[in-house]
Amino acid sequence: MTRSPAPREAGFTLVEVMISLLIFGLLAAAGVALLSFAVRAQGATGVKLEHVSAMNRLTSILTADLAQASIRQTRGLGGEVLPVFTGESGANGTTMLRFVRDGWSNLDGAPRASEQKVEYAIVDGALVRIAYPMLDGAAPLPPTAMLDHVRQIALRYRINGAWSDRWTGTPQFPVPAALELRLQTDDGVETRQMFLVGTGYGKRVDAAAR
Repeated sequence: MTRSPAPREAGFTLVEVMISLLIFGLLAAAGVALLSFAVRAQGATGVKLEHVSAMNRLTSILTADLAQASIRQTRGLGGEVLPVFTGESGANGTTMLRFVRDGWSNLDGAPRASEQKVEYAIVDGALVRIAYPMLDGAAPLPPTAMLDHVRQIALRYRINGAWSDRWTGTPQFPVPAALELRLQTDDGVETRQMFLVGTGYGKRVDAAAR
């Protein structure tokens, strides 16, 4: 009587185990790389969206301010008379723009004018907007950062068909007709925008000319 062979034990050989571990390691490495790429892409997208939102906010507020620019002289803290419209080229740490705008909403019914004196400047690499609670002899309110990571700003002003890097008003042209803003951020991206100054500017010029 012949004996049947004993059954083989089920299992994996060492080579099969090592191949399985290698495949698992490759899949895990690919998954980690894909997850890391997704996290970096999400972070970069978030930063870009924040920058776009800040640019849109800056454009909206600057458009509203300049469109309602008023011919109104003001006084500083020392009582000195300030020009109707101050416009510089855009150096760091100095006031680039200073003017009075109409249409300052008074929702709480405070005893104040409907005009507001505003300034724009670069402070520590950020473009800020500075508002004043009163037109004459008042200290400014804390600045509001409009756009961070600003490397360089250049401003030009339109007067009588020509452009100038600095605004010097005259009785006939107290505010410019338009303003050009060139802005470069730390990542090297440069934008160029145009703004009209004063919604009723043409009528005021005609009246002054007469």
